[in-house]
Parts: sequence; structure tokens; C-alpha cells
Amino acid sequence: MPANYHDQKKAQETQRLREMLRQLPLFLGPYFMSLGDQTSSLTRVGYAYDLRIFFNYLSEEILDGKPIREITVDDLIKIDSDHVQMFMEYLTYYIPQGETEEALQNAALGKSRKLAAVRGLFKYLYMKKHIPANPAELVGFPKITNKTITTLEVDEIAKLLDEVDSGEKLSPKQKEFHERTKLRDAAIITLLLGTGMRVSECVGIDLNHIDFEVGGIKVTRKGGDEMVLYFGEEVAAALEAYMAERDKTTPLAGHEQALFLSLQNRRITDRAVQNLVKKYAALVTRLKNISPHKLRSTFGTQLYAETGDIYLVANVLGHADVNTTRKHYAKMDEQYRRRAANAVKLR
Repeated sequence: MPANYHDQKKAQETQRLREMLRQLPLFLGPYFMSLGDQTSSLTRVGYAYDLRIFFNYLSEEILDGKPIREITVDDLIKIDSDHVQMFMEYLTYYIPQGETEEALQNAALGKSRKLAAVRGLFKYLYMKKHIPANPAELVGFPKITNKTITTLEVDEIAKLLDEVDSGEKLSPKQKEFHERTKLRDAAIITLLLGTGMRVSECVGIDLNHIDFEVGGIKVTRKGGDEMVLYFGEEVAAALEAYMAERDKTTPLAGHEQALFLSLQNRRITDRAVQNLVKKYAALVTRLKNISPHKLRSTFGTQLYAETGDIYLVANVLGHADVNTTRKHYAKMDEQYRRRAANAVKLR
């Protein structure tokens, strides 16, 4: 197993993909090999999951229960755009075969992602001349309504950080662990709020990724590129307080370089960070469902409000396309335009 955390993640995701491909039609192997240089290992796992749902549907509804592994390209030749459109309707409410008895639902965003996976497969097969037409291309993506960004107000940020420090509103059971984790939790939440980094970037930080002299922290971004994010004095103080305690801990083998550790002295997981953020946030705001991503949005909103520079926000947040950033902060653009109306005095 590779020593580097991100290499470990890639190895685990690659293994997961191989396991999923053993459940899928044989002809998908070359398709996923073709994606190797274009997508991340995690993205390929996502495609495999979505295509498994598609082939489950074909097996159950179109191919009279034919085992997924035995589905061939000849079977896909019989699929037309109406079948793909019916699959989109199926996604609204379905029970995954062989996984759980719990029914799943998809809104427009989930349907769009799964249609993109199906389209990608049919496009590849059509380009390779394995099928005579691409019926998936005739099915349009559902309309996605942009949701209002949920963020914390300035006073809510202060309350959140105060609650992490004191643990005053925690349950008796939670307080038993609070004394052991409060410095770590404060460092994580302060770091997320102060840099806008993703959860995956946060948990992947090693001790040697931090340089207090320049006030920078090296992270591996979504596409695999490394980038230095800079932090201010409040983040530095929270990190230093935690690291003084971290130095007294003996991590388990293989986790020696991890910055943030769990109570089991392993590298903390994405899920653990999500849970601790939700735990503290629920104590200070009942009307907002705050997740680590909402802390990222809070940072982006504050940075845009202070600078008005959408390109800077896109760069710091690691958005490959500034239009992604602009879509999220469109309402703030309107605020700036309103301010501009009163900025110019005619007389």
C-alpha cells in the first residue's frame, strides 16, 4: 500500500472500481480503460455505480431478467431513446437490486449525473462503431434549479466557534469526549471557515504540509493538482494549539504523518469531519443544515463580499471554471450592481 495518503485513496478507489467491473458487462472494461487519462479514479467509481443502476434497470425492465454480467453490446443495439427516457423516469423512485430494501429517489441533479454516465458509454460505443446509433444523445438533461446558497452569518460563525471551545450545549455523553477533541475540532472548523478547502483536502493534510512562516498549507485539489492555500492569524492560532496536543499523541502505524487524528489515533475520515461539523452547527442554528460544504460556501461568500473579485474566489476555491463560481454567487453579483447604481453621482 502506498505511503502517501492520496496515493492510498487512489489505490483503494482503483480496487473498488475493479470489484464493480466484475459485476458489470464484460464490454465495459475497454470503456473504463479509455477514461483513465481523462478522469479521476473517484469519478470512474461514480460512473461505474451509475452504470450499474442502468444495467439493473435493463435487466429488470427490458431484458427479462438477463444477468447483468451477461448483457452484451447486441443487447444495447436494441435500446432506443424511449428506453433511456423510461430509465430517467425509473430513477425518480426505485429499489436497488440486491443492495437494500430501502427505496431511493433522485432529483434533477442525480438524474443528470446518471444520464451523463449513460451518454458517455453510448457515445464511446458509437464512436467505436460497436452500435449503429446513439439513442442516449436524444434524451435531454432535466432542468436543474439553482438553489440559494446556505451560509453562516458573522454572528453564527462566532457562536459556532464559541460552542466548539466550550461544549456548553453538548449532551452529557458528548461532553465526555469533548475535552479530548475540542482542540482538534476547533482547528478543523476554523481551517474550513478560514480557507474554504474541501473536506477531502482537509483530511489529506500531513504534518509537513504546513508552513507557519509563510502561513501556507499544501493541499491536493479535486483533480489531483497540488496548491498552497494561505491562512490568517486565527487559523494559525487554532492549528498551533491543536498541534501542541497532537505532538503528544502516538499515531497508529501508517498514520504517523496525518495532521488530524481520530480518537483511535488514525487519520480522521471525511465522514467524521462531516459529523462533527453538523454536531456543533446544530447547536447554534436550527434553521440551517450546515455541512462542511456550507462552511466552504460561507468562506466563498465572505471573500467575494470583501473583494468583489469572482476570479480570486474561483482560484482559491479551486473551481476549474469561473462560471461555476459565478453561478453560485450570482445573487451577490446583483448586490454589487445595485451598489453601483448609487456609486455614480450625476449632480
